[in-house]
Amino acid sequence: MSHFEPGPTGLSSSALADKLLELWAQKDLQMLDRVILEEFSKQRDPLETLLTVLESSPGKQQGRSQTLGLRVLIQFKKWMEENPQVTLSSLPKPHASALQIRALALLTDKHNNYIDAVISIFQLTTLDPAPLYQHIVQLQALKCYKEAAILGMKLNLQEELNLEEVCVPLILHNKMSLAEEFVTGHEHLEKQLVMLLDSWCHSYFCAQDLVTRYPRLSLSKHNMGAIESKVLTKHVLRLMEKFKIDPDLCPNALHKRRETSLRFLMYRRFGEKSMSEENWVDLVQYVAADDPEIHIQLVEMLLRYSSPQKAAQWSLRYNIPRHRLPLSVLEAQDRLPPELLDINNTSQTESWIVSNDHCQRFYQVPLSPDKVHFVDTLDSLQRCRRILHKEGVVVGVDMEWQPTFGCLTEEKVSLIQLAVPDQVFLLDLSTKGLSKHQDVISLIQDLFSDPTVIKLGYGVAGDLKCLMATWQSVLEQPIKIMGLIDLLHIHKKIKFRKPKMSPNGSRPVLVGEGSSEKGLSLLVLQVLGKPLDKTEQLSHWEKRPLRTSQIRYAVADAYCLLDVYSVLSSNPLHFGLPADLSIISANPPKAKDKNQKQAKQLKEERSEEECQGAQWVSPPHNHREKDLLCGKKPSEEHPPLSPQQLRVVCDNMLQGLGRYLRCLGVDVVMLENNDDHRVAANLAQAEDRVILTCGQPYQSLRSQVGEGRCLSLDCSEKAKDQAVRVLKHFNVQLTTNDIFSRCQACNSDEYVAVPRADMMRMYQQKGFLVEQEKASLEEENLEDTVTAELPRYAPQCRWANLSDLDPETLSFPGGSPIQLNTVPLPILQKIPHFYICTRCGKVFWDGSHYGRVLSMFEEVLHISEWNAESNAVPCGGAQQI
Repeated sequence: MSHFEPGPTGLSSSALADKLLELWAQKDLQMLDRVILEEFSKQRDPLETLLTVLESSPGKQQGRSQTLGLRVLIQFKKWMEENPQVTLSSLPKPHASALQIRALALLTDKHNNYIDAVISIFQLTTLDPAPLYQHIVQLQALKCYKEAAILGMKLNLQEELNLEEVCVPLILHNKMSLAEEFVTGHEHLEKQLVMLLDSWCHSYFCAQDLVTRYPRLSLSKHNMGAIESKVLTKHVLRLMEKFKIDPDLCPNALHKRRETSLRFLMYRRFGEKSMSEENWVDLVQYVAADDPEIHIQLVEMLLRYSSPQKAAQWSLRYNIPRHRLPLSVLEAQDRLPPELLDINNTSQTESWIVSNDHCQRFYQVPLSPDKVHFVDTLDSLQRCRRILHKEGVVVGVDMEWQPTFGCLTEEKVSLIQLAVPDQVFLLDLSTKGLSKHQDVISLIQDLFSDPTVIKLGYGVAGDLKCLMATWQSVLEQPIKIMGLIDLLHIHKKIKFRKPKMSPNGSRPVLVGEGSSEKGLSLLVLQVLGKPLDKTEQLSHWEKRPLRTSQIRYAVADAYCLLDVYSVLSSNPLHFGLPADLSIISANPPKAKDKNQKQAKQLKEERSEEECQGAQWVSPPHNHREKDLLCGKKPSEEHPPLSPQQLRVVCDNMLQGLGRYLRCLGVDVVMLENNDDHRVAANLAQAEDRVILTCGQPYQSLRSQVGEGRCLSLDCSEKAKDQAVRVLKHFNVQLTTNDIFSRCQACNSDEYVAVPRADMMRMYQQKGFLVEQEKASLEEENLEDTVTAELPRYAPQCRWANLSDLDPETLSFPGGSPIQLNTVPLPILQKIPHFYICTRCGKVFWDGSHYGRVLSMFEEVLHISEWNAESNAVPCGGAQQI
């Protein structure tokens, strides 16, 4: 390579640096660029001059998006393109190495483009690894953790650096994505990072140990949030799938997720009692798997939620060592009848024919069992193909998959339901040899791509996503879809249309007011008059044989599509639909160019007006109408809700909001700190609740529930302001009778009223009075009325009898003792009546707290004046301990 021949002698390196700094300060960028191109052509050693200029250039400046050093580098690279003979390799090796060491010292807190340019110009990847490694260590000592990681990746030093030294500070500073990028592509580092995170998920992990191991780190409250067990578990399970890590290497994260899932199943079975015993048993065994610690926790939970007998059953099922069991469980084992030793032993045999009550409440499939065909052989598959591929046939398509409870992110299809008039085919993908057989895949591919066959679905995108996770070939060669009508898009048209007013001025309602249905069940209710029975939706779909109730559910989910389509297509105008339903069945085209902003605005407007149960919401045509929808005034078109009619689940980031809403009488379930956000979706679906959340989880939660069932709030707002916003959004008419009608601690709405005399006797029974206090009280007249007066919120609550209290343990039937220790003696002496929550034993009494709450929510109480019940006169409040 020829040596670079400079032109006429130019400025010295230091003089050039001063000249460029002067032009930069004057913001004369055109002259700056020209001087760079001219002066470097006059330098004998342009690379050394460049280093001198960069070393004297200022760093980041306020109001400047670019630094002088980056500007010089950009122009120098342009100059190098015209002078390709100027390279580091053209210099003597000792001199070139010295320049590289100086260039390396520049790479501290710099822009990525700056770093890339310096590495490229000075060929730093060819430098000996020792000085590179030492420079990164120095960056870490200066607490430039992000810069150290980025430089390590750009110099390909991941293998030489200590993973924990690099990644632990990144994780603690909420830069998990950078730590993930650092190890990506290096298999053993990927495994090492996941195992490190999993070790932090252990119950015995102590965050302070990190301070001991890494003394340069300082753990603030903000840092601690990044290593919270719930957050770490999510990262471990996500990275486990991304990097294809053996689940056996992540025992702690899987244990945490199973523990959360087990609590959820306990709540479903024993809290809300919305899950059958058979279904619960199936799912508990799936969640518990072969984790011995989970087995022990299961027994402990059963002892708390159910009975020693049931705990004994499961302790025998998992052969838990006797020394790990409570005495009550051991005693129950000895008394357990032989017929209860097997938890899977069910004495009742399910019948296809359901009760009259079920028929009156839910949609029923007009088919006998012989019209339901299991497709689990190639012969039955061919028979299914012949019937489905008839021109003009209409096929209802639905799919079921095993709930993973967050242990895996990819859910795989277990059952495909294909319904045609008068019969239903259940394509069993759990059958060995058939699940991934090419004939099965070909059947589905041909069905979806056949334009002569009308396919009906509801939310088909979710089904196809699971299908792609099930069949790799579908992922590689996507199914060509033709002749598909997605009733979800048609349902949106129905829900967003504005109903016409009847001649007498009343608002027509397609379904009953206060309907709690959602999704396909709501559509079936709106069109056919009865909802679907969704109790088997969350089932163990991989277990065979399927239970009769599971089969009934699977058949109904597919066959109802035929009935709904038949009614809609026979009279589309009645539902505000065009004659050709297929024109609105596909996904709407994406907005482009100037229409993008309008489409986004419409989407945001609709997100505030989505239908709540049976309530109709139409798109606002002006700001005044939008204000009505947000609840600034009671809507004349939509009936108001009472606090008791609003049922919500609060994400664990909104626990303050949840307590305020409970205080106002709203039915609120709050996630625990270590609960995954997806638990909110499960609760919303199972209990027909609206999700209240904030921040990033909103988008994923919104996609898992029906429209209008997820509301995003501003995390920066105070909890009180969030509560007001929620009440206005849902047009909740708050009255004075609603305040304190629900326990803020446990959400129960059942109380028992206790007069002071009875409270005093219980107080003495528990030994909370010393002799002097007893003598003092005996001098006072404490004989209260036998029956305590009920407070102002009595009509909104359920009231238990004091006789339900166990006189010896002073606990309620649910097992909760009265929290007498929280009642100060002075309060006991002057308050005549107390009100105790029968679920948690919390004690309440009239006090000043009511006045404060009344004042805080005065603007919402003003709205409730349109409600006749709001005329009640306040009569003191409940003070919570």
